[in-house]
Amino acid sequence: MEAEQLRAAKKGNQEAIAAIIETYQRPVFNLCYRMLGNRMEAEDIAQEALIKAITKLHLFDPSYSFKPWVLRIASNTCIDCLRRRKPEPSLDDMGEDGAWEWFPGHSPNPEREVMKQEQQSQVQDAVAQLQPLDRTVVALFYWEGLSYADISEVTDLTVPAIKSRLYRARRAMAEHLTQEAIHVQSYTQHA
Repeated sequence: MEAEQLRAAKKGNQEAIAAIIETYQRPVFNLCYRMLGNRMEAEDIAQEALIKAITKLHLFDPSYSFKPWVLRIASNTCIDCLRRRKPEPSLDDMGEDGAWEWFPGHSPNPEREVMKQEQQSQVQDAVAQLQPLDRTVVALFYWEGLSYADISEVTDLTVPAIKSRLYRARRAMAEHLTQEAIHVQSYTQHA
């Protein structure tokens, strides 16, 4: 089915193009959001990446999977965006996608939801501290669930390099989260 849509989209079929965009807009946005940490910026970059993918469909090799190809375009577009940023990106709008908000009636325990939101915010902050390529690898592996082979297609890294980057990223994130926990503990003891 996807192969037929891709062939039709290459020929300019608007329905096929719309179907492809509808299928991939969520994974592309998720990757962009995880890499950029800002919902509005992620929406813009995701849209830009999807437009690039559609306009470059003639370059896509149908003997490969489309998802890694489109995510590669999104990843590269995010990395370009990150390079244009100032050295210290603002993390003020973390969590504004609503995914971490508590709505009455959806959970019997608001305190647990607040703790969950704080943990997610800390993890997103830890991810934001990573280098752009490491953010890409982490987002593709943990949030998109891609295999090492697919991540290799997206990033042009070898499988051992991906494993190494994931290992280093996990260590860096754990270190960041540990420091954050020590800081919070110290603050609560002196308050």
